[in-house]
Amino acid sequence: YPTATPARPQPLPASRPIPAPAQQPAPAQQEAPVQQAAPASNRPLPAASAPAPNRPIPAAAINRPVPVTQAETAVREEDPEGEAQQDVAEQAVKSAPPWLVSLVIHMVLLIVLGVLYLPNMFKRNIELTVIYAETEGEQLIDDTLEMASLETMDITDPVLSEDFTPVEDPFAAPPEIAELVLDATSASSDIAAPSIGLALTGREPGMKKALLGAYGGTATTEAAVKAGLEWLKKNQLQDGMWSLTGPYSSASTVENREAATAMALLAFQGAGHTHKAGEYKSVVAKGWQALLKSQDKDGNFFREGLHHHRLYTQAQCTIALCELYGMTKDEKYQKPAQLALDYCIKAQSPLGGWRYEPRQDSDTSVTGWFVMALQSARMAGLSVPSPELDRIHTFLDSVSPDGGIHYSYKPGEGATHVMTAEALLCRQYLGWEHDDPRMIEGINYVLSIPIDYSDMNVYYWYYATQATHHMDGDYWDQWNKVMREAVPAQQTKTGPEAGSWNSADDRWGGHGGRLYTTCLSIYMLEVYYRHLPIYKYRM
Repeated sequence: YPTATPARPQPLPASRPIPAPAQQPAPAQQEAPVQQAAPASNRPLPAASAPAPNRPIPAAAINRPVPVTQAETAVREEDPEGEAQQDVAEQAVKSAPPWLVSLVIHMVLLIVLGVLYLPNMFKRNIELTVIYAETEGEQLIDDTLEMASLETMDITDPVLSEDFTPVEDPFAAPPEIAELVLDATSASSDIAAPSIGLALTGREPGMKKALLGAYGGTATTEAAVKAGLEWLKKNQLQDGMWSLTGPYSSASTVENREAATAMALLAFQGAGHTHKAGEYKSVVAKGWQALLKSQDKDGNFFREGLHHHRLYTQAQCTIALCELYGMTKDEKYQKPAQLALDYCIKAQSPLGGWRYEPRQDSDTSVTGWFVMALQSARMAGLSVPSPELDRIHTFLDSVSPDGGIHYSYKPGEGATHVMTAEALLCRQYLGWEHDDPRMIEGINYVLSIPIDYSDMNVYYWYYATQATHHMDGDYWDQWNKVMREAVPAQQTKTGPEAGSWNSADDRWGGHGGRLYTTCLSIYMLEVYYRHLPIYKYRM
C-alpha cells in the first residue's frame, strides 16, 4: 500500500446541512457558508487514535438546542416556588431547637385532652346546678309571715270541691269555711275534719308558697320534693304501676305493686298533682288507670305479697283514692272510693283496730293507716259510720300503759317512740285537744328522739313530722329545724338513683326498699302544705 500523507482537515460539504432535532426545531437563521471538500475518493482515512485538538466547532452547533428526555421535562415543569417553600420548611424543622419541638407537641396534646374532657366536666356542673340550686337551709321566702295573713286570704273558691253539711259524728266538718281558723286555741271532741276542699288548699300554687314561708319550708326542701317526684316518674313501669323490687337498686325482696303504686301516687298528689292538673298529670292518670284494675268488686286492692301486706295495702290505696276524689270530684272515682272505704269498715277487728287479716286482730301500726284512710274519706264527703270510730278510741286506750301518753305496738307490750308518734297523730285526728296534758307530754317524748340517720327510721319520722306539725309553735319549730336540713341532705344527688333515698340502713328498708323510703321522705318534705294543720297553737 502506498504511504498516505495526512490530509489537512476539510470543511463539510455545503450541500449537507446539519438536521435539527424533531422534537424542538431550532429558530431559523442564516447558516455560515463553508468551503467545498475534496472528493472522498482522493481523501485519505484519518488515524483512529489521532486527536483533533485544532478542529473548530461548527458555528451552527453553537445555537443548536440540546435534546432532553420526557422524564427530564417532567422534573423541570415542577413549581420552583413550591420547591423553595418546602426546602425552607424542612430547613426550619431541622434547625429548630429541641425545646421548641417539645413545646409544640405538648401544646397539641393539651388541646386534644381539653376537647375530650372539658365538655363532660361542664355537663356535670350544669346538672348539679339545675337540680340543687341553693344552699341547704336557705329560706324560700320570709319565714316571719304570720298565719293571720292566711285568714284574710280569699279562699271562697278553694281547690275543686264545695263544703258538706256538718254531721254529728267524730268526722264532722265545720258548717262554714269562714268559721275554720287556723289558730284556734281549742278543738272539739269530734275529729278535726274540715272538708277536703279546704284541707287541700295548701297544695295549690298560691297557698303553697305562703305555707312554705309560714311553716319553715325552704327552697332546698322543695328542690328535694321535685327531685323525688322525678325519680318516681322515671321508675314508673310501662303498664302504669310501680314496683317494690326494682328496676332500681336497694329494692325490696318482696313484691307488692299495689302498695308501691299507692305510695307513689300519694307523693304526687301531696304536691297538688292529679290526673287533671299539674306537671305530672299524665303520670298520675296512667297510675290510676292501672291501679283501679286491681280493685275487686268488694273494694279490696290486695293482689300479691306477704300476708301481712294485705291491710297495709288496702289502707294506702284507700287514702290515695279518697284524696283524688276529694281533690277533683271526678265522679268516676266516687264509686271505687266508697267501695274501698266499705271494705275498710268491714275489715275492722272487734278489738277496735286493724291488723294483717280482716276482723282478726289489732295493732297500732296498721290501725294508724286506717285512721288516715277514714279521715280522707270523711273529708271527701263519703259515708263513715260513727260507731266504728268510737271503737278506735277503745283500742288506743288498750295500748297505752299510762293513760294516753305513751303507746305500744300491741296491748301488754312496752311503749315505743315509734308507736307513740303514730298513736298521738290518731288522737289528733279523733279529736283530742292540742293542749291536752297527755298530748303535750307525749309530743315532748317524741321531740326527745329527733331525726338521726345513724339510726334511720323513716316510718317513725313520717308520723312524728305530722304530729308535731299539727301541734305547731315551738313543738314544730324544734322538729322542723332538724328535719328540713337532715332529710334533703341524705337524698341521693347523682347517678341513676338521683332524687331517691337509699333504704340500706333504714330500720324497715329491707321490707319496703328504696321506693318506700323515698315516698315517706317526700311526704315529710310536703308536710308544709300537704294538709292544713288541724289546729294551730302559739306559745
